[in-house]
Amino acid sequence: MFEELKAILADELDVPEDQITPDAEFVNDLKLNSLEIADLVVLCEDRFDIVIEEQDLHSIICIADLVEYVEQRTN
Repeated sequence: MFEELKAILADELDVPEDQITPDAEFVNDLKLNSLEIADLVVLCEDRFDIVIEEQDLHSIICIADLVEYVEQRTN
């Protein structure tokens, strides 16, 4: 799952691959703005056929959080 999310971040949002680690925070480390985060949500929803609830977004701070969230909804 991490590798798939890494590919989305690198290919779709142009995040340098060397910055993409499980504990990298979307805002503080990867410098994603709100529009890029919204794009990431849509890309993940489409790729994994899930819905990321708006109220859950506040708890998804780093890549590991997103990996866990997606895995819980796809298993």
